[in-house]
Amino acid sequence: MASINIPANIGGSGERAPGDCVIRVDGNEITGLYPYLTQVAAQISRHPAATATLSFETVRDAKGMWAVQDAGILAPWKSIVIEVAFGNDTEEVFRGMIRTVTADYPRQAGGATVTVACQDDSIRLDRTHNRACWGVDTPVTDQTILSQILASTPLTPDPGCGNGKSGLVLNQDSTDIIFLQSRADANGYELIFSEGQVYFGPMRVSGTPQPTVMVYAGPDTNCLSFRVTSDGHQPEAVAFDAAPAAGTAVVSGTVTSDLPLMGSTAATSDSSLGDFTWRLTRQGSSDPDMLTRLAQRRANEAAMRVRAEGELDGTLYGHVLRPGHPVGVDGIGDWLGGIYYVDRVSHRFDTSGYIQSFKLMRNAYGDNLPSGGGDPLEGSF
Repeated sequence: MASINIPANIGGSGERAPGDCVIRVDGNEITGLYPYLTQVAAQISRHPAATATLSFETVRDAKGMWAVQDAGILAPWKSIVIEVAFGNDTEEVFRGMIRTVTADYPRQAGGATVTVACQDDSIRLDRTHNRACWGVDTPVTDQTILSQILASTPLTPDPGCGNGKSGLVLNQDSTDIIFLQSRADANGYELIFSEGQVYFGPMRVSGTPQPTVMVYAGPDTNCLSFRVTSDGHQPEAVAFDAAPAAGTAVVSGTVTSDLPLMGSTAATSDSSLGDFTWRLTRQGSSDPDMLTRLAQRRANEAAMRVRAEGELDGTLYGHVLRPGHPVGVDGIGDWLGGIYYVDRVSHRFDTSGYIQSFKLMRNAYGDNLPSGGGDPLEGSF
């Protein structure tokens, strides 16, 4: 029975092989199920929720017991962590809970399978529909709301979270995750669950870049394929109209991207062609501040006109590429090389090894990596 890369020395003192997939359910490594594991796939993105799928072959013993589904290990609402090992070091790929377990019994018993579908820790906040009044006694901030919602869970706010809006008095009539996503939208923020923390804040394009993606770099190459598209048909400004409150006039506004450039030259269109502004569809809101923030987020996303996708050999890269953080790309020329922002990453462990498929974006042209490749220079943008 073929299986994916798994730790060959469980219980031993040696190092795990590079690219080994390590899975823990309720804190315990699923050692006995590794021989039946055929594929692990995880889709991690800035939005929506991250998901993961474990695929098993399964067999029945002489007593009629099935190796995987009767092991008493896999069941809905159990916590799960997926890691990748690089020698003695491991990096987390996915953390969440098992959502569904599907056992498939085809006509031929030898083809029986078990598929385990998982969702990131946001599912913890999607169990109860809550009606709450925030800030009735004392107006609060979005960060205060986030901290109080997470207080009853194992999750904690990321230290880099934004404060959000202040002086809030809000009514909640939804699950906590729906409410938090609405607050992220109202602030133009990202809401990302990762490694037991929740990031609630603006795009982190100026953060410390992750290890560089190396394309056509000889023995240092870790990228299997790379493709870049520069899409000029994206607006350079986003306009909005606030619905008038009783006795007031319509409030209009226009915003442009406020993100730092991720290269030396902004990826904008030819100014001689005239204005390039799109307008938010009717939002039914009379709050100009909320619409400004929503338009700002749309403008920032639209500014990311340079989009890339490709595949990494996860073992050669030696790290887990994380959405919501910048990364350098080297070997694709002076115009397109440089700092990108990671939009999403799909991880796949199977008999061919460990592959990371990614989507990146940036708002500028120009290689701002140091000559000769390697990690980007700090403060390069």
